[in-house]
Amino acid sequence: MNQKSLLFGLNEAQKTAVLHGSGPLLIVAGAGAGKTKTITHRIAHLIESGVPAQNILAMTFTNKAAGEMRDRVRRLVPSFRGHPMVATFHALCVRVLREFPAKAGVPERFHIWDQDDQIRAMKRVLKEGGLEDENPRSTLAAISRQKGSGVSAIEYGEHASTPRQHTVSRAWIWYEAVLHEASALDFDDLLLKALRLLERAPDVRELLQSRWPYIIIDEYQDTNALQYEIARLLAGEAQNICVVGDLDQCIYTWRQARLENLLSFERAFSGAKVVRLEENFRSSGTILAAANNTIEKNRNRIPKELRPTRGVGEPIYVFESENETEEAWFIATKISELLARGSRPRQIAVLYRNNYQSRALEEAMLEQGIPYRVIGTRFFERKEVKDVLSYVRAALNRQSAQDISRIITIPPRGIGQATLAKALAGKNAELPTAARAKLENFYASLAGMQRALETLPLSEALRFVLEESGLQHMYKNARTAEEEERFENVRELVNLAVRYDGELPPRGAEALLEEAALQSDQDEMRENDDRVSLMTIHASKGLEFETVFLTGLEQGLFPSLHIDETTDPEEERRLMYVALTRAMDRLFLTFARARLRFGSRERAVPSEFLADIDPRLLTWAEPTEAVIE
Repeated sequence: MNQKSLLFGLNEAQKTAVLHGSGPLLIVAGAGAGKTKTITHRIAHLIESGVPAQNILAMTFTNKAAGEMRDRVRRLVPSFRGHPMVATFHALCVRVLREFPAKAGVPERFHIWDQDDQIRAMKRVLKEGGLEDENPRSTLAAISRQKGSGVSAIEYGEHASTPRQHTVSRAWIWYEAVLHEASALDFDDLLLKALRLLERAPDVRELLQSRWPYIIIDEYQDTNALQYEIARLLAGEAQNICVVGDLDQCIYTWRQARLENLLSFERAFSGAKVVRLEENFRSSGTILAAANNTIEKNRNRIPKELRPTRGVGEPIYVFESENETEEAWFIATKISELLARGSRPRQIAVLYRNNYQSRALEEAMLEQGIPYRVIGTRFFERKEVKDVLSYVRAALNRQSAQDISRIITIPPRGIGQATLAKALAGKNAELPTAARAKLENFYASLAGMQRALETLPLSEALRFVLEESGLQHMYKNARTAEEEERFENVRELVNLAVRYDGELPPRGAEALLEEAALQSDQDEMRENDDRVSLMTIHASKGLEFETVFLTGLEQGLFPSLHIDETTDPEEERRLMYVALTRAMDRLFLTFARARLRFGSRERAVPSEFLADIDPRLLTWAEPTEAVIE
């Protein structure tokens, strides 16, 4: 594709961003303003201008977004020109750490712990440390906040002053010991270790700067302190860095996302050019007007107003229900009407603030026979899948007490907790002969699995693991529908492993474990999966649907009352803005006069966000009223 073709169909702002040459560039891209098209055409323009594709690094936050960007670039650029590096921040850090493990001070074959792994480990260390009353999730969150700011366990302990801080410090040190024992890194470690490598190894830093002299970062408003520093160091003196972001869509300050990274970009990168993308190609004029009404009340933002490129469209429908059951029934009824009029289920989404809201919605969907999927239940988080992956990790690292503890009784082997505790403590000699023999058989099986993983294509190795572990026999003799589904999930894992058969063992196993750990909620979505999507608003970011139902618009639920010192007070309004701008053609806003919460029926008042919207944009719906036009 030539330069002229690359500019076809772009507006003036998009053209300016695409044609920008060297030096820092900030693209302020409103929702639905064609940022992915702008980014991919910019990458193609750089390649057409003579920049080797392998010298371009593009980073984003989900595998789905990275995959979409990668596919679009490949459609624009002939394959003989090569392909740029497109990855999530965490995937990039994994690649760098695997390339330079010794200099980074990490195991050559480190494993990545997902959230479930971290929680299991923290429960273990809290129990062993006599701190069973501590919440493992909140303790991990406190540690994550510190790691995300670049603070180490030792530094934190030196400055701990309150009882809570001393508790977190002790738990953190024990947690790090368990990570080390398992040759594992958590999500924060991936960023922190990569940053330390760039800071302390100038030869590595200069090599990576020369490898990727052009850097593009999507969703820059979601970067934390570590990601900002990684980007700054990789950009080097050349500062050929292009970032794309929108403060109005920053909904992750509770994960340490820093608004300042975007706000201060022009100061951090002197001479930066700023381009604003304000033409919205997604939503109707009515939906955009409501979104602008909502977000304009926030002060901490870069002023802009999305302009529609489409017509006014339908009004926004508002429904007031008696309770969550009536709310769910109304939504299911309207979806049935939409489907009867030709809408595809995959073009409809139901959004909510908290996961527990899905229960009533699922019941209504089932009652009316509507095909649906709940986004957030990840394939790799299913118990049976994690069991297999734990076998793989334990086979590759027999010191991983966490994985050994998980799998040694799956399937049952007659090995009790007391036997396991002595085995993990290295006291096998104290065990009865029969118990010792069972342990020896178990570890012999792991040794066989290790040989398979280190010599066979991954799909063959996984089939061996299933057979040798006894899982194949256990699931094959399934007697219930639930057990049959688990067996199918295990078989699907083997199918998925085929894509890594070309990797030199055991790299295929390591790659599969990486994919499992780095998966996001959206990665479960498939274009050919024709079902209605039920998901949290957070999970919907970056997606779009013809029809959106935004539920639970009640004060205290949305906006939420659960805001602490780690959360930006304006974030709930930004979350509302994100929710509204997921809709293309049709938007329903629903709320209940009473909702069942924590076992009791609580009265509710409408959300303040409803009052933000110009009433001329709204029309009130009745349960039996046919409002679909």
